[in-house]
Amino acid sequence: MQQDFFYGIDQLTIGNALAIAKGRQKGVLNDAAIANIQKSQQHVQQIVENNITVYGVNTGFGVLATTPVSESDTRILQHKILQSHSVGVGEPIPVEIAKLMLITKVHALARGYSGAQLTTLQRIMWHIEQDIIPVVPEKGSVGASGDLAPLAHLFLPLIGLGEVFYKGRRYRAQEVLQQFELPPIQLGPKEGLALINGTQFILSFAVKAVQRMHYCLEAADIIGAMSLEALTGTKAPFDERLHRLRPFAGNELVAQRLRLLLHQSDIMQSHVDCGRVQDPYSLRCMPQVHGASRNAWLHLKQLTETELNSVTDNPIILSADDTISGGNFHGQPLALPLDYACIAAAEAGNISDRRTYLLLEGKWGLPVLLMRNVGLNSGFMIPQYTTAALVTENKTLCFPASADSIPTSLGQEDHVSMGSISGRKLNQVLDNLEYILAIELLSACQAIEFRRPLKSSEILESAHDYVRQFVSFAEEDRIFADDIDKIKRIISDFSFVGHCNELASLKKINLNKGYETFEV
Repeated sequence: MQQDFFYGIDQLTIGNALAIAKGRQKGVLNDAAIANIQKSQQHVQQIVENNITVYGVNTGFGVLATTPVSESDTRILQHKILQSHSVGVGEPIPVEIAKLMLITKVHALARGYSGAQLTTLQRIMWHIEQDIIPVVPEKGSVGASGDLAPLAHLFLPLIGLGEVFYKGRRYRAQEVLQQFELPPIQLGPKEGLALINGTQFILSFAVKAVQRMHYCLEAADIIGAMSLEALTGTKAPFDERLHRLRPFAGNELVAQRLRLLLHQSDIMQSHVDCGRVQDPYSLRCMPQVHGASRNAWLHLKQLTETELNSVTDNPIILSADDTISGGNFHGQPLALPLDYACIAAAEAGNISDRRTYLLLEGKWGLPVLLMRNVGLNSGFMIPQYTTAALVTENKTLCFPASADSIPTSLGQEDHVSMGSISGRKLNQVLDNLEYILAIELLSACQAIEFRRPLKSSEILESAHDYVRQFVSFAEEDRIFADDIDKIKRIISDFSFVGHCNELASLKKINLNKGYETFEV
């Protein structure tokens, strides 16, 4: 168990957020955070008692911002906002994403600018710690006035409404609260608005995407190196001197990784004087293509961590006499990099598919379709159909959601980010990318065995052996979908890359030396 994380005080990283979601770290409120929370809540109470007009405290919401609400109705108003804004549709988002939404919201509220009650934050933390996670529909946010609909669903259980996932089953929230003998929370002034104003839906999808894309990009370099070996390609294009002349950080990192992955390979040494001048781009340009995707990933990571430690509520409560109604809830700062990363992830799949295709052509000593007896057998022809389909699907998902905007709230909210769609879409592309890489890895492992008795580098041989624990060499056709699923799992859970990194560490090889920013 890692050291406790202090909500509202410590800097929240992607690693911290994921660790809390997995139960490997506990998020707590220390005395300083509690003092900030209580002070902010007192400011809101003074606003109500002194009848100072503040948006969302004693006024309606959105286009109803000029409609006053009496002091006696301010609490009812907060209850109603959760009900009225719970309009999400579609399938529930993954439980881990919903849990990340809870974690990131607690951290934002604990900064002490939102007027939330301490008891409300403690109840949200109870949901996190007990793993009682609200059911949140995937669609309905335009990512501008905060992720209104998904956040409203997320916090319905606080007032005894909505549904939760608990111990693998779906329950009415009221049933679970009764089981634990807990009453619903009575929301105070502004609390409903503080709960639903913010970017935690977009942010949580971004957090998960940063982790998943990191796993894919780390795997892509190893798998690409294995394909290069199987195709008897050259490592000359990864020369450090070449990449110093065009020093993009991602490109230099990938070139370094490929040099280290291919170091002391017998296969590489066996064809030094083969006469081939240049390899196809999907082999030769891995540093440029994988590297560009890594640069996009790094940009997303940096902006996501900025957002993790931001206050995206509205209005911001500085004191009873000083409140600011602004636009910190607008999702554009994440919507754009999420769309950029979507293209970057799709391109990683695009070049992977091209390498898979090269492995099937029957060139440079490999059998056509990676089997000796084709005709009776289709060999590895049809798995590449799947990569072609997935690559094309990813291309259709690359249209940037942030390029669109539809006015809402009768024109009061006349520009919206659509970042919620950007975040969901990126994760769909990553689903496909994991399968595309799995099929390349399946094919590369098959192909590299036709180079025997020659061996690749120690790390790549270990990578091959690790895959063979799950999937055997194919002498004839079989149901390759089973193989693909098994390999996809070891890519998505990072065990494939983790295995390679463990061996590299034992050999005192740091594949990412000097590029620590590219780690999660």
